Amino acid sequence: MPQNVLGTVLKILLASLILGFILKFLEIDPKDLLLNFGETVQKAFAWAGDFVAGSVEYVLVGAVIVVPIWLIVFLIGRLKGK
Repeated sequence: MPQNVLGTVLKILLASLILGFILKFLEIDPKDLLLNFGETVQKAFAWAGDFVAGSVEYVLVGAVIVVPIWLIVFLIGRLKGK
C-alpha cells in the first residue's frame, strides 16, 4: 500500500474518532442522526450559535487587555521606524 494512501486512511480514522467523541458528548446517536437529520442540523446550528454568543463576552473581556498592549507595541515600533 503506498505511503500516501495509508496516511489518508489514518487521517480519516483519526477524524472519525474525534468526531465520534464529539457526537457522543453531544448525545447524538448515529441512528438518530440519520432518522432525524433535519432536526440534528437545527440542533447543531443552535449549539454553534450559543457557542458563538457565549464566546463574544470572553473576546471582549480579553480585548480590553490585548488591544491596548498591541497599540502600545505598534506605536513603539512605528516610532523606532520598523
